[in-house]
Amino acid sequence: MKIILTLATIFFMAVAVNAQEFKFETASIDYGKIDKGSEKKRVFEFTNVGDAPLIIKQVVSTCGCAVPKKPEKPIMPGNKGKIEVSYNTNIVGGFSKMFTVISNAKAKRKALKIKGFVNE
Repeated sequence: MKIILTLATIFFMAVAVNAQEFKFETASIDYGKIDKGSEKKRVFEFTNVGDAPLIIKQVVSTCGCAVPKKPEKPIMPGNKGKIEVSYNTNIVGGFSKMFTVISNAKAKRKALKIKGFVNE
């Protein structure tokens, strides 16, 4: 019984040490003041700083006016990845939108934010 407990402990310690982890260059993008109908796409870049493949399972937006696009393939250790987001720049006025990145990293969820103001 002690052997099984010891092996289980070693296994869980190894999983914790060899976890995936990523670091974003920035967690917030400010569009600033932009004109109605202007370029709507922005990119959040990140690096897999862990020692195992990083899988972005899902990116959830707070509304349909902000659409994310996640990487389809795993990001290998040391490699960079990106999450593209598009905001509907035909909606005039200020905006602040959140995205939740769901992955297999140590921190399963990561919040990203865009904000700005669309001029008429």
